[in-house]
Amino acid sequence: MSIVQLIEPVVKDLGGFSVRRSLPYPDRQMVGPFIFFDHIGPSVLPPNKGLDVRPHPHINLATLTYLFDGAIMHRDSLGIVQEIQPGAVNWMTAGKGIVHSERSPDSERHNEAMIHGIQTWIALPVEREETDPWFIHYPAQTLPSWEENGVTIKLIAGEAYGYTSPVKVFSPILYLDVVLSANTHFTIPTGYSEIAVYSVTEGLSISDRLLEPYSLAILEPGNEIELCAAVSARCIVIGGEPLGTRYKWWNFVSSRRERIEQAKADWREGRFPTVPDEIELAPLPEVLTEANPL
Repeated sequence: MSIVQLIEPVVKDLGGFSVRRSLPYPDRQMVGPFIFFDHIGPSVLPPNKGLDVRPHPHINLATLTYLFDGAIMHRDSLGIVQEIQPGAVNWMTAGKGIVHSERSPDSERHNEAMIHGIQTWIALPVEREETDPWFIHYPAQTLPSWEENGVTIKLIAGEAYGYTSPVKVFSPILYLDVVLSANTHFTIPTGYSEIAVYSVTEGLSISDRLLEPYSLAILEPGNEIELCAAVSARCIVIGGEPLGTRYKWWNFVSSRRERIEQAKADWREGRFPTVPDEIELAPLPEVLTEANPL
């Protein structure tokens, strides 16, 4: 059995655009170090109404933003302002605490604009959870990309097929963007304890089992597994080594419950750093249904 679990995402409407959340899931909180997996869009933002995610905090994790279409302007409490466009990577290590906003660039607001991409959170090893926060932008052309037999592969993070991504990571990880032409196949890398495929489009199958669009297929580790495309298709492959128990509450992830309680108090009482030129903050939720241990 190549597929050991199939996850259908929860769809959330964030006001003008949709997000499909595959991780965390009730009985599958992580894949390797990946503790959060959101598929943003594809959505068309109407004129004069862009993406506006107000400043919000993170601790003890890293965020990785990767776009297929559109643009997002990142601003954070380190003073960094960085626009991300398709094929590039924004990697933000929260460490002991960071605050950031994500908005449509001014150049995208006046006309209709597409937004489509993947945002993931990556748990940090326990000894790195309280590192100083930092942010690095990796332009699209710096990421390894190659074509084999009608399949285009981009290595977003980690190592695979003799290539190494320049994206700085803290534990073994795999993150691929795979685009398949019609009637082609792709062998998923082995060598990771946990691995999964997310079907961005229709037309994909594993071991003759059709993958519906927007499905996250958790795969049996250790075996070579072939992904097939009947039509032109796209998928994301994620994986890596597990890091142990993590707890998640709102935007906070940690190996320690008490650290999350401290972060809640710090945000409520204004002790996090601020994002320059940003005033309105995301409020700390009063009640959160996802406050379950991960």
